[in-house]
Amino acid sequence: MSHKIIILQHTPLVTPGYFTKLMSEDLVETTIIRLDEGEKIPVNLDIFDGMICLGGPMDTWMEEQYPWMIDEKNKIKEFVLNNQKPYLGICLGCQFLGEILGGKVIKSNPPEIGVLNINILDNKKKDQLFQNFDNQIKALQWHSYEVSELNNSDVTILGSSDITKFQIFKYKNHAYGIQFHMEVDENTIIKWSKVPELKNALEKYLGKNSINELDKLLRNNIQEMNNNTKKLYENFKNLMTT
Repeated sequence: MSHKIIILQHTPLVTPGYFTKLMSEDLVETTIIRLDEGEKIPVNLDIFDGMICLGGPMDTWMEEQYPWMIDEKNKIKEFVLNNQKPYLGICLGCQFLGEILGGKVIKSNPPEIGVLNINILDNKKKDQLFQNFDNQIKALQWHSYEVSELNNSDVTILGSSDITKFQIFKYKNHAYGIQFHMEVDENTIIKWSKVPELKNALEKYLGKNSINELDKLLRNNIQEMNNNTKKLYENFKNLMTT
């Protein structure tokens, strides 16, 4: 059975990455909405089996600068709360979900940028997406804001780091927020360093020569990361089928 997935993209260089390869091999029908280029999210979301919302250099509160965010948040809310279909929000997409569910998005102190450890909590054993993950994984972090004060009784925290409590959370059993980047491929650091806002955040936090160092670190860990991405993707496919 071929699935239909709508992907919300916010900037040219922050793409579905390794997910693209996996979906292409599976002949998944993808609809990529380039919000930054003025493309509109379809009115009828019923035709899609799942939604993936990517990251970007903007923040959730920048609706005046990026007015398309208003409709995007409403469409995510419709898909998650009304249609109750599988949703995967990455970084910015994670923060959108947190806001929609009643949480706040606050400045991280300090930011998390680098290849860092994520602790997967014991309740993963009952979770459809993360049950076959190790207790700790390495992942690329690149965020200066995070979800906080999310007290919705239908929300479960599945993963945390030393700095960010809501690294992985889910709403009921179909909508997931992931603060880190599981879509990375071997070219991610070089591509993202061409986005001024991302490059500035990286160099401010890790130093002027950090791009090459982070690129090397990512490439040294990319096989493990992509294996985890494949696990997540296969589990998300199963979620769309149930």
